[in-house]
Amino acid sequence: MAVSLLHHPPLSKQRITQAIVDLNSRSLQRGITCFSICLQKQKCSIDLYMIPTTTVARHWMLKTFASAGSLNAEVECQENHISSGFSTSNDFRRSKTVADSSSKPSNGVNDFERQLQELFDEVKMMIKMGNKNDAMDLLQANYEFVKEQINAGSRGIEEAATLDIIALGYMVIGDLKSVGFILNKLDEVVEGLKDDEPLLDSVLIHMGSIYSALGKFEKSMLVYQRVVAILERIHGKGSAFLVSPLLGMAKILGSIGKATKAIEVYQRVISILESSRGAESKDLIVPLSGLGNLLIKEGRATDAESLFNRILSIYKESYGEYDGRFGMALCSVAHVKCATGNAEEAINLYRKALQVIKDADYMALDDSIMERMRIDLAELLHVVGRGNEGRELLEECLLITEKYKGKDHPSSVTHLINLATSYSQSKNYVQAERLLRTSLEIMMKSVRPDDASITFPMLHLAVTLYRLNQDEEAEQLALEVLRIREKAFGKDSLPVGKPSFPFIII
Repeated sequence: MAVSLLHHPPLSKQRITQAIVDLNSRSLQRGITCFSICLQKQKCSIDLYMIPTTTVARHWMLKTFASAGSLNAEVECQENHISSGFSTSNDFRRSKTVADSSSKPSNGVNDFERQLQELFDEVKMMIKMGNKNDAMDLLQANYEFVKEQINAGSRGIEEAATLDIIALGYMVIGDLKSVGFILNKLDEVVEGLKDDEPLLDSVLIHMGSIYSALGKFEKSMLVYQRVVAILERIHGKGSAFLVSPLLGMAKILGSIGKATKAIEVYQRVISILESSRGAESKDLIVPLSGLGNLLIKEGRATDAESLFNRILSIYKESYGEYDGRFGMALCSVAHVKCATGNAEEAINLYRKALQVIKDADYMALDDSIMERMRIDLAELLHVVGRGNEGRELLEECLLITEKYKGKDHPSSVTHLINLATSYSQSKNYVQAERLLRTSLEIMMKSVRPDDASITFPMLHLAVTLYRLNQDEEAEQLALEVLRIREKAFGKDSLPVGKPSFPFIII
């Protein structure tokens, strides 16, 4: 082969009317997908304030209760390798292409593919062991080597596949700048390759996933369309090898507002998998949940319900009613019930789901997904007027965080604010004040005095003090919030306009 891979020496080692949940479908290892749901026919008087999500810089979202972890709950259902977005699969696997159609597969291709896998495994191991710099050095060394080959005129599948693995490695590390640079170089190489090159399908699928993860949807679609055409020509339009790129296309179409086309693609994937792997195959979970997610987004929650019930049935048949994955599927059905306005049924399903997951010891009590589920249930209980029950769950979240992370850990601030919001709804402003002062003290110990995140407990406290007729201190706090946000975001930004809002509506 034209490219030899370099290896590292052996290692020694959001008033409430919404309950929003995002579940991002990534692969059958990330089984139940993301959707936003709105509880119908319910009214509540909780005022809504800005809650920051620290996962995206300078990005704000409306939420009454917020999770201390990511606002995206990722439901892990450990299944097979079908990707609908970027995923760092454990294997550099390709669907069979021309090389596999041959009666005598090329040993050279197999050896090179093995080297690619070894390189990717080595990078992942380094990162897992905390040796990020070593991983970056290894990727850079391989990039410099393949760049020399390209500059010398070699622009074959070996160079493309090596650049692909290097890009995947940088994605794992999180170095998006390097990923973009590598992709540009990779794009130049694959444009000159014929469609019958071995490994090209895998390279294109990875490129489509990475482009999608980077928000470059147009480029991602072009890549997916090419690989679908290749696979259709080789294996036919009903082949299971089409599932991965088709799922990627469906996800992009849904993201850019082309719901009708996305639904068609999801339905095609479901049909392919039903024909090739059976109506009860676990491989159906991702397209079923992706389609269900999209239908809910389009206001068709009733249509989506049968899809999520089908997912529940698959998990029940595969693992039984006491497995944690069945519990996660119960949670997804609870989301749909909430979207269709069946609040009480949704509450019961949430409770059952949490109990199953806990009894099965499927994930740790302090896992961000468990936390997200408890907060969603707490919010729903508040919506239907069962605030005391909801508060119990919020208190549980706080106690768990304090137990595992410490009493003064910044993660507890979200739960303190959520509890204060609950007490404010029940007019217990004194208790709300106590909790908010505690949260503000923690934040003041954790961040700089002018950090924008400190304005959230500060603004909540200002509103609570206003309701307690402590106008002078409330005004001082509101003005401080205004000063900090003006400095952080500019005088004309939405977060700056927000501090006066509570005083206008009260």
